Amino acid sequence: MAEELKKGDGGDGDGKSGKSGKGEVKEREQWNNKLDFLLSVIGFCVGLGNVWRFPYLCYKNGGGAFLVPYCVCALLGGMPMFFLEVGIGQFMSEGGISVWKMCPLFQGIGYAAIVVCNWLNVYYIVIIAWALYYFVLSFQAELPWSTCGNWWNTDACVSFDGSTNHSMIQELKALNITPRDSVVEFWDRRVLQITDGVHDMGTMVWPLFGALVFTWIVTYFAIWKGVKVTGKIMYFTATFPYVMLTALLVRGVTLPGASDGIRFYLEPKWEKVLDYQVITSVFRANAVLGRGCGLCIMSSSVIWQVTPCMVLQAQSPPQHRSRRS
Repeated sequence: MAEELKKGDGGDGDGKSGKSGKGEVKEREQWNNKLDFLLSVIGFCVGLGNVWRFPYLCYKNGGGAFLVPYCVCALLGGMPMFFLEVGIGQFMSEGGISVWKMCPLFQGIGYAAIVVCNWLNVYYIVIIAWALYYFVLSFQAELPWSTCGNWWNTDACVSFDGSTNHSMIQELKALNITPRDSVVEFWDRRVLQITDGVHDMGTMVWPLFGALVFTWIVTYFAIWKGVKVTGKIMYFTATFPYVMLTALLVRGVTLPGASDGIRFYLEPKWEKVLDYQVITSVFRANAVLGRGCGLCIMSSSVIWQVTPCMVLQAQSPPQHRSRRS
């Protein structure tokens, strides 16, 4: 049965992926070792959602009380779905679409997952381009978004730093002018160069365009050689976010008033736990784990080693496993 499922267009029951022009059978590329696979999965779970979206959802939906339904959902839904995707991917040794040959009725799930994954890639790379733009501009003695008086600033610009002119803020309010943070004006008027509406298309923001093209090029060269090269890149991309998160944590807890901020942020608001918006936020927060996008299926489909958690692999034919070993 498993051999029949593995057979398809250009593949056979022994886990071979296709034939070259001379009739030679080409075997599917594999991860170099289990650590490459593990880091690839970790890389899916740590990203902007952990730094950006999850803290916001936690604060908005009850603080510490939000962690209770979140952990329940992660244990009862997130982790079983993770092991299911990894097990199916390793058992079938197929990608996110062809893996559903085991049940053709559900092939639409594979196509939908690929479409969602493509949309995620498009807008995530845009965000990475923004971050790269800020990263380059940060190599200055005076950060451009920390001051007013630049060509993109308005008369309502106020720099909220140690030298904030509070009398100027009062004067602006007396004139019914809302003070605007220099950081916000830099983002709106320098980075994005937002216009008054769709009727005014504005001009091309060439620095952002260059950052976007550079990000796409780096992404391409990170994956064009297959999983053997991607696995090596994961040693940096999967571990560096943890280093940065640790640095941000240490920096945050050492700031004045950090204990008050942590208590204000995590103080449970139990009345919000049963709110329907909290339930939907729990599912959105669990989405940062990368489930349902075919990522785990793809990663596990190119690792042949039998591991204790991969129960489905133990059921595959010995011929399938021995050929790869």
